[in-house]
Amino acid sequence: MSQQVEAGEAEELHSHPEPRQYIKVAIFLAVVTAVEVAIYYVSALRALLVPILIVLAVIKFLFVARWFMHLRFDSKIFQRFFVTGVLLAMTVFAVVLLFYFTHGGPAPVAR
Repeated sequence: MSQQVEAGEAEELHSHPEPRQYIKVAIFLAVVTAVEVAIYYVSALRALLVPILIVLAVIKFLFVARWFMHLRFDSKIFQRFFVTGVLLAMTVFAVVLLFYFTHGGPAPVAR
């Protein structure tokens, strides 16, 4: 029995990354953040600022979720639960925005 436990622990330790990989991911996230800040000051990209920042934020979100939340190393069922929750939240957000913009914006303030 102890051999099975040791084999399971060895497999678990083998599947997780070394600290060096976490440092690489952190450096990548810092570079993406620096790009986000720099893009703000490029006047030629002013019209595309929000879409570019959203794409970069999604990239950072995926890296954080996969590496620091350990989704990359967990069971596929946990990844599916996570993706399902994110898709549900995005759908609700899109529906709320749709109603907001198609029904005239914010509700009038009673005076």
